[in-house]
Amino acid sequence: MFLLFEKGFLFYAEYNFRLFFFLLFRKCDLLLANDLDTLLPNYLVKKLRKKSLVYDSHEYFTGVPELEGRKFARNIWKHIERWIFPKLTDIITVNDSIAKLYKDEYDKELTVVRNIPALQNLKEFQSKKELGIDAGKNMILLQGSGINIDRGAEEAVMAMQYVTNAILYIIGDGDVIDILKKMVKKNGLEQKVVFIPKQPMDKLLRYTVHADIGLTLDKDTNINYRYSLPNKLFDYIHAGVPVLASSLVEVRKIIQQYKVGEIIENHNPEHIAAKINTMLIDKYGLQIMKENCKFAAQKLNWETEETKLTDILKKYV
Repeated sequence: MFLLFEKGFLFYAEYNFRLFFFLLFRKCDLLLANDLDTLLPNYLVKKLRKKSLVYDSHEYFTGVPELEGRKFARNIWKHIERWIFPKLTDIITVNDSIAKLYKDEYDKELTVVRNIPALQNLKEFQSKKELGIDAGKNMILLQGSGINIDRGAEEAVMAMQYVTNAILYIIGDGDVIDILKKMVKKNGLEQKVVFIPKQPMDKLLRYTVHADIGLTLDKDTNINYRYSLPNKLFDYIHAGVPVLASSLVEVRKIIQQYKVGEIIENHNPEHIAAKINTMLIDKYGLQIMKENCKFAAQKLNWETEETKLTDILKKYV
């Protein structure tokens, strides 16, 4: 859709208005609302056209960082949610913690469908040399399309001052990339931190499989980060890469259940560096984690998750 407004209240008002009329005259069997900012027009069309509606909530929407300190906007979204949510039959969300938040608030049972990659053939990939990766040093990897504030990227960069015989590869984009590049230059870390632009998923995997450790260091600064389950966690596991993670509820649960990595106790760069160095020195422990990743991938994959989604959709189409 081409919209006249690009942000703020007028953007969402215009978008919901346009989406309402788009759905009203579009032939369909089932409506699926993706997050709260699409729920109102979907629900109104459901009522008018007597269609079925599935709500897919990718996060605890009214707890997103963008709404912090914006009481008026948050109250509008919360009012919409409180009006519609209790009337819905099938609701999907991304993990147990967020499902419990909604269960406690609205006494509704949600179906958890985690965003986990499908099983892939990892046999035919480019070499480190072909990808420009230094084969003589350990590869620490931080990847993602949302390398933003409070994701632990700044601390990961500063930790490289204390990490031996390793290079941190940051692959992706986000609102702190420029800040990270300035930090690298200021602290003389050009030989220890490498930036690679965002890659298509198939090309990204060519890099991921070569990593010795994958980082996911999101901070517990808001309710959505606290209960997040980052895609990169599963990307690392499927690539057979041991993980160093922050102690977020859902992430810690995966790490401890499948023994695929270690948990940091705080975001002090020296502490992060010590964890990285310890993991790299313990080659036997690192190999055990790699083997555990292979086992975990057989349990944590889209093939096992998709049946929960298709079981819901089959009721309507």
